[in-house]
Amino acid sequence: MHFGSNNEWQAAFWEAAAFAIAIAIGLLAHYLLYRLIRRLAARREGFAAAGVAERTSGPARLLLLLCAIAIVLPHLSISSALLATTKHTLEIVAIVAIAWLAVGAIEIFNALVNYRLPDNMQDDVRARRKRTQAQLLRQIVTGFILFSAVAAILMTFPSVRSIGAELFASAGLAGLALGMAARPALGNLIAGIQIALTEPIRIDDAVVVEGEFGRVVEVNTAYVVVRLWDLRHLIVPLSYFIEKPFQNWTRYSSDLVGAVLLHTDYSVPVDRLREEYDGILGATPLWDGKVKAVQVTDAKLHTLELRFLMSAANPSATFDLRCQVREKLIGYLQKNFPHALPRVRADVDLISGNPQVAQT
Repeated sequence: MHFGSNNEWQAAFWEAAAFAIAIAIGLLAHYLLYRLIRRLAARREGFAAAGVAERTSGPARLLLLLCAIAIVLPHLSISSALLATTKHTLEIVAIVAIAWLAVGAIEIFNALVNYRLPDNMQDDVRARRKRTQAQLLRQIVTGFILFSAVAAILMTFPSVRSIGAELFASAGLAGLALGMAARPALGNLIAGIQIALTEPIRIDDAVVVEGEFGRVVEVNTAYVVVRLWDLRHLIVPLSYFIEKPFQNWTRYSSDLVGAVLLHTDYSVPVDRLREEYDGILGATPLWDGKVKAVQVTDAKLHTLELRFLMSAANPSATFDLRCQVREKLIGYLQKNFPHALPRVRADVDLISGNPQVAQT
């Protein structure tokens, strides 16, 4: 830009100075505001204030700078074309900043929910429910915010706005094809909303999916991650938990009843085995003291079937308790009643000097 006189140079200088002062005022306002928020967070040791300062500082600074520029911009002597381009750019940046701030608010809400939950949630159904709902809602709302921001930015361009109006007016087979292509994504999105509301699964639930036992470690808007007992991870589409049956071992509570089956000889002393079982459960911290039973559940041709019932606080403890009980009971029988272990009886008949063995 060419300036032909001192007055023009002075006007340009004062405009640049006003622009710089407006930027400085915006940055100063941001600094003072967030210094106050951080002081409140340090004084009260409050998570909410610290979360606000951490997650909204960037978009708030951008919005304050935009406000400062918008106030000064009409007073600058620039061409109409440059002014229109600058206003359009500021409009796009404002949309981005607002979307950024909205996502930050959602992150604050999710972090606040998780902050109030206990560290160990295996035995807390209420905590698992809140964490799963918060995580799903965060992902759904964040996706909606980003989609709306992109749509709003595109609608600021007149050419795109006219194309969009024509597409809405002539939506037919193209709209149907687009809907069919997006059906899996929309199905998973709807399934995510259903799971958040009806809660068939929650984070840290113990489930059996496709014959595999594991725990739910992640619930997204498209899939669920199940960590299996051997540390493998099973990725399952979200719609699976709405459309197909599966087992949820911790739907209402984490405690579980386990069973150990032993096949013994008919000579086994059940009363002595019951006393030993009481001692085994009483000596282990894995047993929660709720369920304890010894039952003769079947009498087969050669063996008796004994069932030992026990309960524990969660599926992992139940599995460990079953293994421990099985090991100690077998060891007790081997040491004290080896004749009570399963065996095959044989009757030997001597006919014409040739032994014949008949198993019973």
